[in-house]
Amino acid sequence: MAAQEWSPSSWREKPIAQDVIYEDKAHLDKVLTKLRRLPPLVSPVEIDRLRSQLADVATGKAFLLQGGDCAELFDDCSSDPIEHKLSLILLMSLIILHGSRLPVVRIARIAGQYAKPRSKPTEMVDFEIPNGPVGEDGVQKTKIEKREILSFRGDNVNGYDKEERNPDPERLLGAYFHSTATLNYIRTLLLSGFADLHKPLDWSFSHVRSPEIHKAFSAVIESLQDSLDFMKVATGAVGGGERGGMETVDLFTSHEALLLEYEEALTRSDQGSTSRSFSPSTSRGSTPAVSRSVSQVRISSESTYPHSPVRPSKSGSLHNSFSDIRLETKKTKEKWYNTSAHFIWIGDRTRQLDGAHVEYFRGIANPIGIKTGPSMKPEEIVRLLDIVNPDRIPGKVTLIGRYGADKVDQFLPAHIDAVKATDHVVVWQCDAMHGNTKSSQTDPSLKTRHFVDVITEITKSMAIHREKGTILGGVHLELTGEVNEEGYSVTECIGGSMELEDKDLSFNYRTHCDPRLNFEQGLDVAFLLADHLRSKRRGEEPKDILLSSLRGRGQSQRQ
Repeated sequence: MAAQEWSPSSWREKPIAQDVIYEDKAHLDKVLTKLRRLPPLVSPVEIDRLRSQLADVATGKAFLLQGGDCAELFDDCSSDPIEHKLSLILLMSLIILHGSRLPVVRIARIAGQYAKPRSKPTEMVDFEIPNGPVGEDGVQKTKIEKREILSFRGDNVNGYDKEERNPDPERLLGAYFHSTATLNYIRTLLLSGFADLHKPLDWSFSHVRSPEIHKAFSAVIESLQDSLDFMKVATGAVGGGERGGMETVDLFTSHEALLLEYEEALTRSDQGSTSRSFSPSTSRGSTPAVSRSVSQVRISSESTYPHSPVRPSKSGSLHNSFSDIRLETKKTKEKWYNTSAHFIWIGDRTRQLDGAHVEYFRGIANPIGIKTGPSMKPEEIVRLLDIVNPDRIPGKVTLIGRYGADKVDQFLPAHIDAVKATDHVVVWQCDAMHGNTKSSQTDPSLKTRHFVDVITEITKSMAIHREKGTILGGVHLELTGEVNEEGYSVTECIGGSMELEDKDLSFNYRTHCDPRLNFEQGLDVAFLLADHLRSKRRGEEPKDILLSSLRGRGQSQRQ
């Protein structure tokens, strides 16, 4: 299909993987019609800003930190879970920034990461069914019977309970409104000083069992605190009015775009009626009317959100003077934006060159991600890049490697060579989670990941890129800062500075999908990245104190 023939719905003519079959098509159409009328979740201005920042990542001028839940749940749309996730990403980015002296681009897997691909459309589960009369104790005898039901595909498709596995179109609306509420609360937090670096930081390393690691972590924080104290004075926060920009940060949202019906409904043109025209009230006679058909309007640079999708201005509002409005009559090429998130990606199971997902992704202006792994041939990456980014826009495509610690050195080098032979400028990112999933030895029904595998894949990827003369621009991690009622972090991955063991997994295993790094393990990764990036900046070899200690402990736990 020629590029000019693309439309938000042209994917419907292509074969689709991971499709969801809805029994009530009329109900689905009604829901999609409503979604098309609902406001966008994010704006083209925000999306373009992220793409510009990712162009800096691609050339080594910034570092990309992307993380969050494997799959969000509607029940997680609450203040505490959102704050815990946000806090972890912010702290990790601060540690990485201090070590690298590079801006950190923060993308969260949040406000839309509700769907998950599955290896099988169905699964066998146990059902307890009546088996005989009620006994003298008033309890009816039962037996366990295995039945095949649809797999749980995420809260925007079906429910986790066995009785709620039929896909329900209303859950698409639920995804929109839960995403809206989550995004609104994130904006509110950041505009209210949640990320203000002038506020004192409460660092606790009571979870760190190794004295050597504890000492190393504390030294990093002491240096970081000294830097923040200096910035307080330098920006006027001490002894005068604030002149600096330390009160908030950029934070962008992302998810895997699996349900193309939903994504299509939230795909909007930059030349739509609300974004290209402005007609003042006729009661304001001094202001001439503006034609909707020939004119565009943009708020001047002083009145647009100057720094991030969550920071309108220090006062939290836009300027409203007509003198700030600049009219443009020049027509520009129409661009289409997926307004459900700033960044979306194609998964390893949906990246078929002739498939529906690639067809949809090739037409949107958002920066996009593509999962790459052992099953992807080098020439396939090049063909895919040519399809989704024919204009060679820097920062447009992020290649998210998910190879596994034991396979990354086998497959990543050839993928790098293939891209280097082209004129594509991509962001190279390491997903050190999805290629390292294992079953628990204590309870094989639980999936887990070993922290040693996570850091091994990251450090191997860094070394390979260094040898190839390319840049590992960032990491992509499944992690959470959530805690249980007693304040304990989740226990889903083995290892790290708190030395979780396989037998500890059941203590606070909460995920409904894949295992996530907890708060402490997330900080471990941040310290490791900061150590490596600091050494790179200084032209030194990494000290490897943290790496060797954590890797050694992880190896012992695997044996």
